[in-house]
Amino acid sequence: MIPCHSKSGKRLFVMGLGLSGLATVEALVEGGAEVLAWDDSDERRASAGRRDATIESPDAVDWSGIDYLVLSPGIPHTYPEPHPAAAKAKAAGVPIIGDVELMLAECPDARVIAITGTNGKSTTTALIGHIFETAGKKVEVGGNLGTPVLSFEPFDADGTCILELSSYQLELAPSLAPEIAILLNISPDHLDRHGGLRGYIAAKARIFANQSAGDTAIVGIDDPDAAAIADRIDALAPKLMRISGKDNAAADLRYSGASLVACGKPVLSLAPAKTLPGDHNHQNAAAAFAACRAAGIDSAVIAEAIFSFPGLAHRQELVVERDGIRYVNDSKATNADAAERALGCYDPIYWIAGGRAKEGGIAPLKPCFSRIRHAFLIGESAPSFGKTLGDAVPHTQCGTLDKAVDAAHLMAREEHLPGATLLLSPAAASFDQFDNFEQRGDRFRDRVLRLTGTGEGEVTRP
Repeated sequence: MIPCHSKSGKRLFVMGLGLSGLATVEALVEGGAEVLAWDDSDERRASAGRRDATIESPDAVDWSGIDYLVLSPGIPHTYPEPHPAAAKAKAAGVPIIGDVELMLAECPDARVIAITGTNGKSTTTALIGHIFETAGKKVEVGGNLGTPVLSFEPFDADGTCILELSSYQLELAPSLAPEIAILLNISPDHLDRHGGLRGYIAAKARIFANQSAGDTAIVGIDDPDAAAIADRIDALAPKLMRISGKDNAAADLRYSGASLVACGKPVLSLAPAKTLPGDHNHQNAAAAFAACRAAGIDSAVIAEAIFSFPGLAHRQELVVERDGIRYVNDSKATNADAAERALGCYDPIYWIAGGRAKEGGIAPLKPCFSRIRHAFLIGESAPSFGKTLGDAVPHTQCGTLDKAVDAAHLMAREEHLPGATLLLSPAAASFDQFDNFEQRGDRFRDRVLRLTGTGEGEVTRP
């Protein structure tokens, strides 16, 4: 834990008591602050109470006596409308911050590497952390990925904090000034929370807002919105490196001929990096390479770590390869842009898709349809996805994930095509049938292992 000593004697209201919220309560109490807290869940309120927080509804609080509102990133403070706690805090002039802002106040001397982007930020964050660990560096990795930042071990100038940051977290960390900041890409997502695409882009660009001349900004330029941010940064102070997962001549570091190339010369072959397939992962590797070189890590150590990187669950995770069929769990692909990245890596594909659709559905994926041998559709979006696929892609309405996996497995085994991949890359959120994308991916993995490891059993057909 990182105790919040800088808030000793202050009165803070913590709204939202999930994993990071409860860690925030503990860190504030340990640091000597008075903590009020609320969550809609009875169980979470009780858990915060056991950590010496005073449980009080936002409606009952005298906001004139509150120094800070610490808001869970998942709770809106502006769009589509502010949560009552946020509205009351604003009316009383109470600053609204997140746990990242609290951590930064306690570790002013730590090196911070921050990563954001619509897609790929978890993989890039984990990869950078893996490289630092391989290099024997003291490092803490978390934020939007895994460990809440106030649950880190305390560290100072000899440690590096590697943070995956969502657009929500960036809005709640006004003093963030990373030594190395990475923006991978931008595609439409969470637009309701930011008042549209312009607000979402502005939130992502905040990662560079407080950088100075000695800092490094790394920007993926494979989409126009991120490339435009790179152009704006170029006119400011930080050292800028443009990166690309493609052979983009405008990039300072790009992927070409199976290698990362800088100044026309190969600097690292990615051929041995089996857990990083596709242009998007080539860009992730470029971002990690650029960040770690900027941090002073030797190229040979970076290469060793990239080749040994195990990958992340639910992000093009190769569950098993059996009888010539690859079974790939890409449950994290909750929008069309993310699914496109996976669809571009395999051919032919037995595609499992569907859930709670994002804006635009799967219409942007039409250029990938020729790679899809058959689609197996699940969840709320199954009818609309089927309409989009039309006659271009044979498809089956399966309803549930289990039925889709079973049907895809049977078809792939019967057809036995070279290079066949059974791919869960839903292009939709999971909340219609699962608590989160992790639960959906775990169900897929368990089903695949049952089918391929212990026999087909009672395989169901849609």
